[in-house]
Amino acid sequence: MKTDSQFAIMSAPLQGLTEAEFRQTHTQLFPMSRHPMRYFTPFVRIEKGEPRRRDIRDATSAPLSGQAATPQIICRDAEEFTILTNALAERGIDRIDINLGCPFPPQVRRGRGAGLLGSPERLGGIADAMRSFPAISFSVKMRLGASDAREWTDSIGIINSMPLEFVAIHPRTATQLYSGDLLLDQFAETLSATAHPVIYNGDITEPGQIDRLRERFPKIAGVMIGRGLLMRPSLCVEWEQGAQWPEEQRRAMALRLHAEILDQYRQRLSGDSQILSKIKPFWEYIGTPFDRKAVKKIIKAGTIANYLTAVAALESSISAYS
Repeated sequence: MKTDSQFAIMSAPLQGLTEAEFRQTHTQLFPMSRHPMRYFTPFVRIEKGEPRRRDIRDATSAPLSGQAATPQIICRDAEEFTILTNALAERGIDRIDINLGCPFPPQVRRGRGAGLLGSPERLGGIADAMRSFPAISFSVKMRLGASDAREWTDSIGIINSMPLEFVAIHPRTATQLYSGDLLLDQFAETLSATAHPVIYNGDITEPGQIDRLRERFPKIAGVMIGRGLLMRPSLCVEWEQGAQWPEEQRRAMALRLHAEILDQYRQRLSGDSQILSKIKPFWEYIGTPFDRKAVKKIIKAGTIANYLTAVAALESSISAYS
């Protein structure tokens, strides 16, 4: 097992959720002392033949506590990889994560995300193109396959040949999306076959799971947490401190995170519908420890005024932490 100072803690990218507002606010409210959180941006994609502008803006936003978030890209071949990498390199980015794990069916069908794992020829082209950017540190986030949990065996040799900092592995197939059993025996096999440091990713929802994973898989170099960090924003701080926070404290800090993200959205966006379309999806996760009826009223609110009233009602129904 790696010493604490070597063990990496990472925030996984989630489309529409872990944008700059979340990353900046989370790192301020839940700072890590011995394991500074590494954040990854939602993937940057090609749109009409060029990098989508709003993705680039988010991926190159102001550094977090002096450290820039790592942009993730999603591509189907070496051409798209090169376009995206050049766009980020031109803006001073020196770390890029490659998405080989997105399970969203339209992306998989087009050979992107997890769909690339079944295309060794195109993946090999990306590996070759990667070597044209020696100044950039690359990493990969992957699944076991698109529909076959052994599909990774077709591509692991290519992934091992890539100049990578690490490989993050989610032990599911794309067809499982985010439910169904974690295929941990397959993860163990992939872990043994991977030449690079491996980061475990998948269904970490409480602090104790991190140590249990380290006990079961001593070779892992760290963990990457996505939905669990939105459901319990204090999860990693609690793990680092070695003590679970009281429920009231966790709830109060989750609401503070929401309030500050909402404030930033209200400054950047205009119109109730635009703001609500950005903030409401957080409640699928951040609302987990709260009364479901109260959360449902928040999600159903059609105006900012009604939304704030519903949030205030939820806040008044719980004990404030002090």
